Amino acid sequence: MLHDEKEEGYLTQEEKARKDRRQGYAAAIFFSVLVGFSFLGIKVCQPYADSLEILCYRYDFAFISILLLIAFGFVKIDLRGKPKKKLLLTAGFYVGFMALQVTGLVFATSVEGAIFFAIIPILVKIIASIFLGETSSWKENAFVCLTVAALIVMIVMGATDIHMKPLGVVLLLLSSLAMAISNVFMRSARNVCKPIEITFTIIMLGFLPFNIAAVIKGYMAGETIMDYFEPLTNIKVLIAGAYLGIGCILLSAHLMSYMLSKMEAVKATIFGNVSTAISIVAGVVILGEPLRWYHIVCTVLIVTGVVGLSLSGNKTAPLPADPGKDENPENPEKGR
Repeated sequence: MLHDEKEEGYLTQEEKARKDRRQGYAAAIFFSVLVGFSFLGIKVCQPYADSLEILCYRYDFAFISILLLIAFGFVKIDLRGKPKKKLLLTAGFYVGFMALQVTGLVFATSVEGAIFFAIIPILVKIIASIFLGETSSWKENAFVCLTVAALIVMIVMGATDIHMKPLGVVLLLLSSLAMAISNVFMRSARNVCKPIEITFTIIMLGFLPFNIAAVIKGYMAGETIMDYFEPLTNIKVLIAGAYLGIGCILLSAHLMSYMLSKMEAVKATIFGNVSTAISIVAGVVILGEPLRWYHIVCTVLIVTGVVGLSLSGNKTAPLPADPGKDENPENPEKGR
């Protein structure tokens, strides 16, 4: 590490910016794959638990994991002197996204939910341009629209029934807006909070309300605490819940926060659409779902849009300083 620090001291601003972007895109690819395969875990859990219980299990595993990382010294959290309001707003909108999405899907189908999720990069682009002053060229805007449009077409072409209810539309639109705002807050907090500190706040803020809601729901239904844990006695649910919590809450939130510290908000957010495309393609490959021509065409267009967005714009301009010199997603003690 001493050698790395010394080597980094000799890097020019341009070289440092390139290194930051390489690390950011490496995290983005890992993020896309992790979240892209989350649908497998959800499919495993659905026969045994409802949406709220699955959400609780995800945060339970994330909560236990972050506590163990802290207890064994792999992660250090120091929020003294940090802007608590900004942290709480970032985490609050992230948790709000999940709560609104789960509630919205009660009144809408998963296809409709995916469509609204696909527009998040456009919302981020608008919000980031207003509050962060992040501008973009017409080429970048075109690549964002290409990726969003291709994903929506893929989803709609594969849908058998779309009947949007007004309440479902409002809740899903609000969920996408909440996610967009959270990402912009993450980006704005990059110079004062480390990614792991943002991740820690997200987990803490999600763990309590979702579990409280599950307890109240169980109490009203006449269930006991054992009914809450009963699905976890199934080894498949236990493994799937661990993946959804550790991989798709703890790691994905940290990776997104890390990505937003290394690249513009819309360039990081667009990888959420890549993960959705991976989910659809993985369903074809792993679950044997039918492969249609539009799967191939739209996937190519999505990848083209993401690559085009990544390569367009100012590629060498240095990014603002990060909250820690040694911040690196591969070294949780130093950068998480």
